Amino acid sequence: MPAQTRKQSDVDIYTIIFLALAVFIFLRLRNVLGQRTGNERPPYDRAARNVVHGTQDNNVVPIPGTVIDQAPLAPTADIAAPSDRWKGIAEPGTTLAQGLDAIAAQDSSFDPRHFLSGARSAYEMIVLAFANGDRRALKDLLSSDVYDSFEAVIRDREKHEQKTETRFVSIDKAELVGAEGRDKSAQLTVRFVSQMISVTRDKAGTIVEGNPDKVTDITDVWTFARDTTSRDPNWKLVGTGSAH
Repeated sequence: MPAQTRKQSDVDIYTIIFLALAVFIFLRLRNVLGQRTGNERPPYDRAARNVVHGTQDNNVVPIPGTVIDQAPLAPTADIAAPSDRWKGIAEPGTTLAQGLDAIAAQDSSFDPRHFLSGARSAYEMIVLAFANGDRRALKDLLSSDVYDSFEAVIRDREKHEQKTETRFVSIDKAELVGAEGRDKSAQLTVRFVSQMISVTRDKAGTIVEGNPDKVTDITDVWTFARDTTSRDPNWKLVGTGSAH
């Protein structure tokens, strides 16, 4: 075979081999790139932002409508306008409202209605515990100063062998009349209007004070306080007074 013909044949053979390799490599790359292993990060799906997920993976219900990247937040019933924040408790702009604002700024969970409900219960418990000389109950509900004052009266009754009997007829009103929040401390003053029967007897049963058959109208003004940084949610009585 002439040298030129042999050279041309060698070129054709090498060209065919290179082409075959190129096709083989291309097919391999396409197969690999076209397959999913299950570990790939899913593409960002805007519609996925508007789905409601059930308790199981197959309980997914898409919400129909236009997909919006950032929908405005609708107002809820739990977020009241500033002027209505203390509706039924304090008038906007008053000293009481400002005090409540200060307490809420220290304690976001503060709810004056919930507090008043607890204050009514505490008022009755304290009055009855005082009448019965229940020092243990009083110690948990009173500040140390108030406890000392109450305990001194109880001790004096015991010294003279006297007993007090008190019965609530009703608690007609419990309203906030003062609020103050500062230095991580909150104070709330409540005016209680109640009706009760109270009588104190000596050792022989003779009435020393009060009338077992008479309902008396009582108005007390009590101040409760708590440390807003404490985990203890309970308020303690820190001051007592009466109004006529």
